[in-house]
Amino acid sequence: MFHNKPKFKVLFSERINKIRHSISDFQQRNPKFTKAILITIKVVKWGIIAGIIGVLALILYVRFGFFREIPSLAEMKKIQNPIASEVYSADGVLLGRYYIENRTNASIYDIPQHVIDALVATEDVRYMEHTGVDFRSLMRVLFYTIIARDESSGGGSTITQQLAKNIYGRKSMRYVGTPMTKVFEMIVARRLETIYDKNEIIELYLNTVSFGEDVYGIETASERYFNTKPKNLRFQDGAVLVGMLKATTYYNPRNQPEEAKRRRNTVFSQMAKYEYLDTVALDSLTELPLEVDYKYISKSTGLAPHFREQLRLDLEKICGKLRQADGTNYNVYTDGLKIHTTIDARMQKYAEKSVQTHMKSLQNTFFNHWKNSKPWGKNDKSIRAVMKQTNRYKRLKEQGATEAQIEANFKQKTKIRIFTYDGEVEQEITPWDSIAYYHQLLNTGFVAMNPKNGHLKAYVGSINFRHYPYDHVFSKRQVGSTFKPIVYAKALENGHMPCDYVANEKITYPEHQNWTPGNADGRYGGYYSIKGGLTKSVNTVAVQLMMENGVGATRTLAKKMGISTDLPNVPSIALGAADISLYEMLQVYGTFANRGKPVEPMYLTRIEDRYGKVLMSYDNNVPKENVISELNADYMIEMMQSVVDTGTARRLRFRYGIKGDVAGKTGTTQNQTDGWFMGFTPNLVAGVWVGGFNRKIRFRSTALGQGANMALPIWGMFMSAVQNDKEFRSQHIGYFPSIPDSLATDCALYSDSLININPIEGFDLLEEDELDDLNKIILIPPIEMTEEEFERKEELEKIQAKRERKVDRVERREERREKTRDLGKKLKKALKKKKDG
Repeated sequence: MFHNKPKFKVLFSERINKIRHSISDFQQRNPKFTKAILITIKVVKWGIIAGIIGVLALILYVRFGFFREIPSLAEMKKIQNPIASEVYSADGVLLGRYYIENRTNASIYDIPQHVIDALVATEDVRYMEHTGVDFRSLMRVLFYTIIARDESSGGGSTITQQLAKNIYGRKSMRYVGTPMTKVFEMIVARRLETIYDKNEIIELYLNTVSFGEDVYGIETASERYFNTKPKNLRFQDGAVLVGMLKATTYYNPRNQPEEAKRRRNTVFSQMAKYEYLDTVALDSLTELPLEVDYKYISKSTGLAPHFREQLRLDLEKICGKLRQADGTNYNVYTDGLKIHTTIDARMQKYAEKSVQTHMKSLQNTFFNHWKNSKPWGKNDKSIRAVMKQTNRYKRLKEQGATEAQIEANFKQKTKIRIFTYDGEVEQEITPWDSIAYYHQLLNTGFVAMNPKNGHLKAYVGSINFRHYPYDHVFSKRQVGSTFKPIVYAKALENGHMPCDYVANEKITYPEHQNWTPGNADGRYGGYYSIKGGLTKSVNTVAVQLMMENGVGATRTLAKKMGISTDLPNVPSIALGAADISLYEMLQVYGTFANRGKPVEPMYLTRIEDRYGKVLMSYDNNVPKENVISELNADYMIEMMQSVVDTGTARRLRFRYGIKGDVAGKTGTTQNQTDGWFMGFTPNLVAGVWVGGFNRKIRFRSTALGQGANMALPIWGMFMSAVQNDKEFRSQHIGYFPSIPDSLATDCALYSDSLININPIEGFDLLEEDELDDLNKIILIPPIEMTEEEFERKEELEKIQAKRERKVDRVERREERREKTRDLGKKLKKALKKKKDG
């Protein structure tokens, strides 16, 4: 019938009724237990309701900005990471960075697809499917973490959520901090997905994520761990970097190679699991060894650290004057500027290697020289002064320790890492001995420049930036005989000639407190030509020229040539008694190399923003007007070539094999405290200073402590490396302009007697055709001249003036030679008379 129920429905109804009767019967027999169950159900129900309300309240609390302000869509569209500014050499090598976060952004087009695949497979396999939050992954994490107690299930955050964390960081709060942070990141992630496409989010993520060691972004990480750009990352290298994201310290490929390799292979397995790799590729990749090409550039490492520090100080001032589109100043630490300099990375490497090679050898010689004693003798006042500047001393002083207790503490052995030329080593020595050790280390400064345009090419401020950040390119020390060329140049400007002779006499100057300058070798008598006086660095000759030409006039010329230090108004500056920086002396010798025209050193060529727009561009220097005549500059160059070929710097030829024309001057100060060498070729001028932090740190012998032994070898090694570099050879093996035969300086450097001197006879300064040309000058009133005639008149007038100066110089020279001849005749007669009598 229609109303009859099917048999299975009857049976089901009967079963339900039985269950109801059983429950009713159970409740009647166990009323207390039944009541407890009902209460538990109510508690659970209201607990769930309360939990839902709590979650909703939490979401609303975060959503409306009570936890922290939610960034607007407009703000998210302007996301900009703090980007390190980069310093580049003239040949395009990255020298270093200035940063708060060490980051350089990479374009998505420069990131290999295998890196992106590895990232997705490892961190967020449903990345292309979700819209910022992967709820399926969240449920999995909740189940395994809360119910199964398996913390290895991961955090459930998508790549977009991790990006939100990288950009906006996390706010620390007790109890509810973590859930609020997660909700905040979910909200931000959803918004990011509405603004940026998937590729843009990947790009942002890989440019913001930390790779440990204060490295941010895949470009900086690629350079740090594999010394390459992201686009050149090998498959296995990309997997290592992606693997690091789980725990940057634990999976650091430099410090934890085995763990890093294991994590890399896990990344490969994930890629194979989600079909980014096939089984064959997985097997072959897993067997590959872990290879790291670690390159760490910091303030104290990398090329030219002292130069970068000097540049940083200048950039802070420059950025204070540069305005961005929004009116704010550029920030050298966060705005990703590209700073291009004149430094040549290859020359810089040669300079640093030369410094390390020579200073290591010289330091060993120094230690052996003072093997059984100390340069400061029994007076340890200088060591005690340094001790009082240390943090250890200050800490003990704050704790109330007495001077005796502090000194006792400093004389107790402990493990200390100290600098050596073979790297830092840990030794068990006393802090007192550590101070004494560092106190005995010799230091140096080296700088090289193109004298034609002032471009700095190499710059070394000390033996080690980390341990000796003080920059000896700008420190001021006595310059010794390297100052003498200024004295000689002034003498030439006042009419002297290189072949004029000066008596080698030890003279006392009463007007200067009975000052009696002497020669380093203690020898006197005879006569030195001016050329010979400079070649042999004779003190008596330099002082006589200074006294003749005037201290004031010499100081004025020194200032014009590049010395900004206020020189003392005393004749001892002729011997280099003044404290002057290497940077200033570089300008002086650059003036000589540039044939009398000073040029300001420069090291910045341009500054670009992160997009390559030029913000500042610096034109090449234009040399100033001659401060010494071109001819006299050529004379000085020829005389300083004699220093290299036959004088105090002759080892440049036989020991370092320097080719082409080279001019220079050694310098040694009193008691061998400072050693100098300033030298130049036609296209490169360089200078070296070597000495101790304390002026008592010195060699006791001139043979070891002279500039030719302390400083010159660095210059020689550097220039030898430059000349042997095939890319530099043609540029840095050259010849200075030759002096006309009629103005030659081929005379004896020294003579026992003026009788033996055979002066060069007079010479014709002006050629006959030149005289004819000058005699044809017709002074026509300018109003009647054509433009060509006026230009011709000016040209001829310049020729005439130049020739007249030459004639005047020749006449003065002949007068001096005539006096020399007369004196020679008188001496000859006197000797003959004495012989006859």
